[in-house]
Amino acid sequence: MSRGRREGSARNVGIERAFDEIAFGGTRTLNLRTHLPTRGEAVARTEAWLRKGGEVLVITGRGNASADRVSVVRQGVAELLASLSRRHVVARYREHTPGSYVVELAPAAAVHAPRRPRAAPAPEVPNPNTLAGLHADTRKLLRDLARVTLQHLGVHSPTRELVEDEMLRQFTALATRAPEGAEREARMRVMIEDAIVELED
Repeated sequence: MSRGRREGSARNVGIERAFDEIAFGGTRTLNLRTHLPTRGEAVARTEAWLRKGGEVLVITGRGNASADRVSVVRQGVAELLASLSRRHVVARYREHTPGSYVVELAPAAAVHAPRRPRAAPAPEVPNPNTLAGLHADTRKLLRDLARVTLQHLGVHSPTRELVEDEMLRQFTALATRAPEGAEREARMRVMIEDAIVELED
């Protein structure tokens, strides 16, 4: 694979990760790649974790480093999801990327889950690293939008931290409205440009 294609592929993965972090956050994402579990460990951990309710993201990895480039973790999780679906624990699931699944738990699954003391849910706060996977042009537009927004609010000499916080806030708001697909980031750039024009009018 050429260097240009490798860089393009890496950037696409970064973009997908940025949108996924906004959509699911850390509390609704199970990343099995971080601990490199065996197939059995991955299946047990996934089944125990799939009691949160709602829609969650399970990252299995693509298996590029596995024998024959086949992920035994991915196979195990796929079989588990099929089994949980037949048992009506999982309402539906779909392949999100070649290395992850989006899973929607059936309402009854949360009812039968072990009871735990309830705590007030903390709001999801995007990580600043979220924006690192975006194209440089997108980050520049987000920075421009952040500065224009802050000026509109009367902040004419914002600190770097304030600008970055506003960039994250704007990205979070726009990401939920940007339609999915290969051109998602390009469409978001158009949305950012429209927002800047609207504020400057």
